[in-house]
Amino acid sequence: MISASQRIWVGLAAIAGSAVLFVLPFTFVVLMAVKNKTEAALRSFSLPSEFHIWDNLVAVLSARDFMMWTAFLNSTILTVSSVTLMVIFGAMAGFVMDRRPGTLTNIANMLVLAGLIIPPAVVPTIWVLKGIYLFKTMHGMVLIEVAYGLSFCILLFRAFAATIPRELDEAAIIDGAGPLRLFWLVALPLMRPVIITVVVVQSVAVFNDFVNPLYYLPGNKNVTIQVTLYNFQSMFDTSYNLLFMNILLITIPPLIVFIFFNRQLVSGLTAGAVKG
Repeated sequence: MISASQRIWVGLAAIAGSAVLFVLPFTFVVLMAVKNKTEAALRSFSLPSEFHIWDNLVAVLSARDFMMWTAFLNSTILTVSSVTLMVIFGAMAGFVMDRRPGTLTNIANMLVLAGLIIPPAVVPTIWVLKGIYLFKTMHGMVLIEVAYGLSFCILLFRAFAATIPRELDEAAIIDGAGPLRLFWLVALPLMRPVIITVVVVQSVAVFNDFVNPLYYLPGNKNVTIQVTLYNFQSMFDTSYNLLFMNILLITIPPLIVFIFFNRQLVSGLTAGAVKG
């Protein structure tokens, strides 16, 4: 048995470890973002001789004809559209797979696991997108994000659907509810904890996605927030102060989402395991 004093020391050690892993890197980003170009080029963990917060912020937001604003808009549209479809399709698939076991469900399970295990193939995906005229379009990028994240969402929704009593289904059917009304009016409202979890996790994942928009959504008009990091680095010169200010601006929205929905995120991830 662990004594109370040992628990305190373990907790303090965990806090110290978290500070080293998360607080120190974030502090380094902030320090680099407020320096001038010469001091930032040294990449040292030190206070700047003079703070250049406003100058760096204006330079980042106005770079390349205010590309940052376009990138924020594109990333917001991409994130909201993708996460909305993940929630709807993931909840539907997870609920049906839990309620209707059988051969088709087993096949669906294999496909879901394959979606988690098999890495994406870039060249064939581009070929398919070109064939259906969705390459370099926001619609195609939304479908890519949904396809890559749907397997994880289905697993969460199915685990949580198993905790919903089947007596509620029977009562709704007796009251005259069909399959769609059963799902939308009975099951989906009860899935609120896992919906919040999926929204937070997938919003951060899609918003921070760098590789997929780089491959499937090229072009300045289609730029997303992560791709703007290329604005301040090149083969011969890199403005580290502006680069880290860009990183700081990109980090703030996911950080705010995580802070406000931290408890719901943990409860949604553990609900299926605790109740199942």
